[in-house]
Amino acid sequence: MTGISRRSFNLGATAGIAGLLSAKRVSATPARGGVLTMLLAGEPIALSAIAYSGPTRNVSPKLQEGLVAFDLEGNPKPQLATSWWISPDRKTYGFSLRPNVRWHDGQPLTSADVAYSILTLKKFHPYGSATLVNVSDVETPDEHTAIIHLSSPSPALLGALRAEFSPIVPKHLYADKDPRTNPINNAPVGTGPFKFLNWERGSHITLVRNPDYWDQPKPYIDRLIFKIIADGNARVAAFETGDVDIGATPVPPNEVNRILRLPHLRSEHQGYAWLGSLTFLMFNLERPPFDKLAVRQAIAHAINVPRMLDIIWYGRGVVSSSPIVPSLKPFHTDVPGYPYDLARANALLDDANLPRRSGGIRLRIDFDYLPYGDGYHQLAKYVRASLADVGIHVTIRAQDFGAYVRRLYTQRDFGLAQVSVANDYDPTVGVHKLYWSRMFHPGIPFSNGPHYHNPRVDELLEAASSEIDLNKRIAQYREFQLIVDQDLPHINLLSLDSYTIYHRKVRDHTVTVDGLAGNFADVSIDPSAT
Repeated sequence: MTGISRRSFNLGATAGIAGLLSAKRVSATPARGGVLTMLLAGEPIALSAIAYSGPTRNVSPKLQEGLVAFDLEGNPKPQLATSWWISPDRKTYGFSLRPNVRWHDGQPLTSADVAYSILTLKKFHPYGSATLVNVSDVETPDEHTAIIHLSSPSPALLGALRAEFSPIVPKHLYADKDPRTNPINNAPVGTGPFKFLNWERGSHITLVRNPDYWDQPKPYIDRLIFKIIADGNARVAAFETGDVDIGATPVPPNEVNRILRLPHLRSEHQGYAWLGSLTFLMFNLERPPFDKLAVRQAIAHAINVPRMLDIIWYGRGVVSSSPIVPSLKPFHTDVPGYPYDLARANALLDDANLPRRSGGIRLRIDFDYLPYGDGYHQLAKYVRASLADVGIHVTIRAQDFGAYVRRLYTQRDFGLAQVSVANDYDPTVGVHKLYWSRMFHPGIPFSNGPHYHNPRVDELLEAASSEIDLNKRIAQYREFQLIVDQDLPHINLLSLDSYTIYHRKVRDHTVTVDGLAGNFADVSIDPSAT
């Protein structure tokens, strides 16, 4: 078998992205030992990415690995697969698995685990349901070979086989249970550099060094603690006192410059080029009056998005009216959007037969915001004030992350909500799941929450997921962006900046394109900098 060339991968999945980052030099002689404490602003629903949620992405890859990883320049490199090949028609991907890898419970990793994982992720994972849709079968000719067969080419496939999106899980612990509710999701068994120790709900998650890790002498640290701190002021204090060592976009925007003046803290912007964060408002199209386009348009016109960016995030990001963020070149297209216009918003609400009544109120609605950082609570208040100007009374509903996900994606008990997702490196990964009608899966978080269905959009997304001609893909995504801007199942708002804050003693925390969502096998603590 021969390895895939960089050129053949970049052709479909990372054109315009690879090369945006410069490689970070890894320490020559890392120190062994120590405890690293990482901040989580919200509590995961589960710790295995097979039951994916936003906070999970920083925990799961330390426990459960993928077939491949990607360096800071976007080049694929081995993880559980040592080499791979792709057929000329790009419908077959073969992987040679690393020998002598064992699960944390001592059982050997085999190709049966890979086949089970890929086919299960295709069915249940919010990203896998889109990125693996063309997978027709996984062949296992021997214990160390897995061959993925596709019904049609999938230019985004290899990048989706990272641990964050396609964790390889132990078939012997999953096969006879529902993978979404399997208790092992809360105490994962993997092949990664760290093993699960305990999870104190509302407080912290503790992982310990895997002494039998396949990539000896890694990992270097003895213990990895994820401390869950929801309050922004408390997160700032934790960095000031040294109670936490590292975190991804971890403090309120107004505190960033001040806290980085502390002598023991540093910042890092690498590790986020493939993230492509997007914050948007999501309508429940099954709930009146949000089933009326005029009402959705009115709400969009009532919100001054550039001012929101400046007031809440101090300009740390860009406005994005499109579901494909500006950093995801060349697929992003500028769309007309809905500029701030109160007169237009009021006229649309009048036309929708929603006149002002007692107290000038036309309509009362609930608003659910993502409970993952103080900025989103401030966004909820900003939306409430904005919609009050056009006679819409907003009640903000606060809840923990698990309750938020259940309310929106299982119970569907919402009208208007705020959501943040990642575009990742290709629209197939982070965009299709939000708009493709086949991705309406109650119970699967961060999928097609509005229950949006447009046959032409489905046709475009399905074609783009298999098209290997880059120019054709660009045209398909351009038409898609223009259509959904008119249909408005979401109000796309902002692509916010992401960054890492860390204690100067922490070495080699960002060595892959995943940033802090990498496996931390290379991380060490410099005793001279403590």
